[in-house]
Amino acid sequence: MNLKAGETIENLHIKTLRLIQGKKEFRFGIDAVLLSDFARTKGKCKACDLGTGTGIIPLLMSEKNPEANFECIEIQEESADMARRNVELNNLQEKIKIFCADIKEPFKVLQKNSFDAVVSNPPYIEISNGNTNKTKPLSVARHEVFCTLEDVIKTAYALLKSHGKFFMIHKPFRLPQIFSLLEKYKLAPKRIKLVFPNKEKEASMVMIESEKCAKPYLKVESPIIVYGDDGKYTRQIEKIYGRN
Repeated sequence: MNLKAGETIENLHIKTLRLIQGKKEFRFGIDAVLLSDFARTKGKCKACDLGTGTGIIPLLMSEKNPEANFECIEIQEESADMARRNVELNNLQEKIKIFCADIKEPFKVLQKNSFDAVVSNPPYIEISNGNTNKTKPLSVARHEVFCTLEDVIKTAYALLKSHGKFFMIHKPFRLPQIFSLLEKYKLAPKRIKLVFPNKEKEASMVMIESEKCAKPYLKVESPIIVYGDDGKYTRQIEKIYGRN
């Protein structure tokens, strides 16, 4: 595997997965690991990752369900290229397809109403001014430069089959907006799980599963605590990483 300047190959310590990452680009965090564990798929599921970045989420999900097939979109060409090489590095070309495409115009490469599951770890921060750098992968990953929360939810609805599942991780302070948009696009919330840095701090992330054209019935699951009193990962997190 040929690496570009500034790139490294890292062992994820999750089965045999390895990942190419750039030293200056956005590097995946625990949110991607948590979402891939939360997003439950079974059997020969057809899934889509909106804004796949370097492809970490479909790579992790494919380890949990080897029968699943993924079609993923990423608007930044250099990130999409890295995602394709990560798929090749892990010999998953037959299971994971990467397209460089806009979340707002997915049907140039993806088929409407055809997916059993859609996942997304979208940008969390709304743009309040024009100072965000649209050329830096780190800015694009964190800020709603190329798509808004509504764009993500609207596209998820359009891609899903009836009763297909949408899995997303986001910030708790945007829950009112998230629930409003899910209702607008007929995605009924089914599961919610909060993530706390430790027992003393407020929730830093929230994961939501919703279902297309279903009746709302929300289950609030037990939370995830990332760090214990000793400052190390809890057994809960170690289990998610497959180390326990």
